Amino acid sequence: MIVDKDAGVTSHDVVASCRKLLNTRKVGHAGTLDPMATGVLVLGIERATKMLGLLALTTKAYSATIRLGRSTTTDDAEGETIADASASSITDADISAQVISLTGDIEQIPSSVSAIKVDGQRAHKLVRAGEEFTIPARRVHVSRFEVLARRDVLGEDGTAFVDLDVEVECSSGTYVRALARDLGAALGVGGHLTKLRRTRVGPFTLEHARTLRELADEPAVSLDIDEAARTAFEHRQVDADEAEAISQGRWLDPIGISGVYAAIDPSGHAIALLQEKGKRASSVMVVRPATLRGLSS
Repeated sequence: MIVDKDAGVTSHDVVASCRKLLNTRKVGHAGTLDPMATGVLVLGIERATKMLGLLALTTKAYSATIRLGRSTTTDDAEGETIADASASSITDADISAQVISLTGDIEQIPSSVSAIKVDGQRAHKLVRAGEEFTIPARRVHVSRFEVLARRDVLGEDGTAFVDLDVEVECSSGTYVRALARDLGAALGVGGHLTKLRRTRVGPFTLEHARTLRELADEPAVSLDIDEAARTAFEHRQVDADEAEAISQGRWLDPIGISGVYAAIDPSGHAIALLQEKGKRASSVMVVRPATLRGLSS
């Protein structure tokens, strides 16, 4: 199920709502979204929960708004203001130069209120407990960081801010609010994220997604397990005998596909997710064990 998450609710809230809507406890998510963020949240239902950890959701895309001129404790609009500085002298050329420096392979320090673990504890929990700690920089990849629009705005106290509407495509583990913070720091005025909408996770986009309100009117998954396997993984066609073999946990001969991929039988059903090692293509998840063969989802 692909949910278009509303602002102001947690990913856990979405999971809890979907459990009620579908009358099942077996609902999990493939990576959270901050409460202020909206957009694509990938859920697994029933047997598909086992598939979540195998999804190669290595790329994500966002539309966002960055405010230059204000730094916050959380690097987004939910935090307390640390400092304001006029951004009126910042030119488009200044912004472009720093955006380029934050594109490609970069070293990024996640926000202190992220879900990153520090000595086994979530960073945001350590912050709430008043603990002092350091999060090491991590290498991430930003394939696209593009400014679509600029607006010069005045704050209530007359401070000149600059709002930037941007689009970002990046590797999993990249924090867009850290990009906002680092862009503002590089320009010498501070910056934070005011809006964030995730438009894509791996192959799943807003075209697949429905809001919780829409799901309440018509509770149903976005893709059945066969569609999900074909959408999320490379796949190979197998004949009936091969399908029967892997449904019973046996292995097939490899054909040279790297990573996890789906085995699809002649009727279009996903039988298993396979991974090749040496002379075997073995199952990492049997989607349809022999006891479930013939079921449609």
